[in-house]
Amino acid sequence: MKAIVQNEYGTTAVLALTDLPEPEAGPDGVVVRIHAAGVDPGVRHLMEGTPYLVRLMGFGVRRPKARVRGLDFAGVVHAVGENVTGFRPGDEVFGTCQGSFAEYALTTVDKIARKPERLGFAEAAAVPISAFTALQALRDRGGVQPRQKVLVIGAGGGVGTYAVQIAKAFGAEVDGVCGTGKVDLVRSLGAGTVFDYTREDITGTYDLILDTAGNRSLGSLRKSLAPHGTLVIVGGEGEGKWIGPVGRNLRALLIGPFVKQRLRGLFSTENADDLEALRALIEEGKLTPVIDRTYALADVPEAIRYVSEGHARGKVVITG
Repeated sequence: MKAIVQNEYGTTAVLALTDLPEPEAGPDGVVVRIHAAGVDPGVRHLMEGTPYLVRLMGFGVRRPKARVRGLDFAGVVHAVGENVTGFRPGDEVFGTCQGSFAEYALTTVDKIARKPERLGFAEAAAVPISAFTALQALRDRGGVQPRQKVLVIGAGGGVGTYAVQIAKAFGAEVDGVCGTGKVDLVRSLGAGTVFDYTREDITGTYDLILDTAGNRSLGSLRKSLAPHGTLVIVGGEGEGKWIGPVGRNLRALLIGPFVKQRLRGLFSTENADDLEALRALIEEGKLTPVIDRTYALADVPEAIRYVSEGHARGKVVITG
């Protein structure tokens, strides 16, 4: 099979389209024929091995343990292990795996679900990682409730476009922050007030703020937060090569016990239950992926460079 492979950490120059053996299912595995794969900012961090904390979290200290990048996918079950029930060859599925930038990938039943009928493969591949993050940030860490005022910072990006829709689905009043070119998009997703960060400051106070952009200080975010409100921080850049965006999460953890506001970070997890929750929202028409661009498998390096610029409207997808 064809796959995008890296044998060392570095820029997109370390990526190469290479022939690899097709994966085998083993007793508990599911081999999927990949039809489309999502590209999220985390792909670049795993490719570069930065911040260095990533390497210490089990991804490989000197070189990447997993040679093929990519997590999100949608495709068709190709083979299943003898212990696998609930899925069989020919089933259309979506979810996560280790190495979706390839023609075939190995995954497990706890990381996949049946593809939503409303979506094509490209749209379904754009869902898992970013929508997991938005759902878990709002529901689990933010405790979003009906009629709450919610602000999504970075509302036009991969996580943000899902967060606006999910907050609306939970009955909240949602505003967004994004750049000029994404204002109309964010408004079309259900946001009331949309702040163009290049032209205006955030006004008002919010019960829940989800910050996906990572370029605002905790102090400035807390000024827009209600006295007993909740701030959830996901993603972002900065803080150097050692801890990267985790730095703001650590400061939030240190400050949290001394203030009435709830300051929280998030490391999202991949699981089938949340995939089913997302699939239900999609089938109900409450959640729709936003795709900026698609690229061929051979053009993965270009796709990663584009996503790294931070200007994508929604998601970028590899389609073959």
